[in-house]
Amino acid sequence: MLNIAVLPGDGIGPEIISEAIKVLKAISEKRNIDFNFNYYDVGGIAIDKHSNPLPQSTLDACKNSDAVLFGAIGDPKFDKNPDSSLRPEQGLLKLRKELGLYANLRPVRSYSQLFEFSPLKKDIIENVDMLIVRELTGGLYFGEKKSSKTSASDLCEYSIDEIERITEVAVNYAKIRKGKITLVDKANVLETSRLWRKTVQNISKKHSDINFEYMFVDNAAMQMIINPKQFDVILTENLFGDIISDEASAIAGSIGILCSSSIGKNKGLFEPIHGSYPQAKNKNIANPIAAILSAAMMLEFLNLNEESKIIKKAVNISLQNKISTADLNNDNPSTTSEVGDYISKKIKEENL
Repeated sequence: MLNIAVLPGDGIGPEIISEAIKVLKAISEKRNIDFNFNYYDVGGIAIDKHSNPLPQSTLDACKNSDAVLFGAIGDPKFDKNPDSSLRPEQGLLKLRKELGLYANLRPVRSYSQLFEFSPLKKDIIENVDMLIVRELTGGLYFGEKKSSKTSASDLCEYSIDEIERITEVAVNYAKIRKGKITLVDKANVLETSRLWRKTVQNISKKHSDINFEYMFVDNAAMQMIINPKQFDVILTENLFGDIISDEASAIAGSIGILCSSSIGKNKGLFEPIHGSYPQAKNKNIANPIAAILSAAMMLEFLNLNEESKIIKKAVNISLQNKISTADLNNDNPSTTSEVGDYISKKIKEENL
């Protein structure tokens, strides 16, 4: 039995996670795999119920589970008091730190069925297939923070060990992909970026089979739009990775289909990148595909590669047949639950 800690979170989190669970149950039925799903609070709802964005019970459950399936966190009501010491996002940041989830993997690919939904031209995005490897537990997000009435600061700090371990992840993926790594940094200005570049350059000497390239983040942001096909594995630090991975949603056509995994030595958390989208809460209109594909990434982490492929094939069928929410099919949109029902049905019925 595989024990999965399910953290639906805030906003549309519970709705999209419900569809991901529906799909996993279809896989369970088709392939005779026993999942045990246990639900816990995190984020804004955890603050409301427990006065803590990451209750100890949630953290303990995640540590004792085989994997974590995560929805989304964030609620506008917490933005009304920016000085509050309790923020939903603190729950996810602490969870990443406590579980040692130092590597965030965000695959970005173009779907021929969705070319029309991208603001970029077809010839620019056709056949794009990249993996963004983002360091997840260091940098500005975790550095010392200071503020006064007239100023504020955030400390960005990285160690060689932190850079080496995330680079090792990028190297391992590059070896099974196209053999190319692009380090995205700001080494012309930032000391941390200079350490990143020096460390990666040293590592590159041990891997002659991999083509290492180096690109400033401002140029990388432009190249992501004008020539995304040049990228295979993008390696970068926490803040830069957060920004450019969201930018990459323009390639896919919708942020509603972009999945991610956050992994450490023996733990993994899997979540869509789109956030809590509070305007769509309880309206049954949010795109569940990112959550469903995140569940597929979870199966890969659990060494259920064939089952992961089945989910991806079913998702492709749904896109081909335009069974999609309004972000991808404004003429005849399906609801969140209808998309999940269709993908689950295809998994059970088709010889995928």
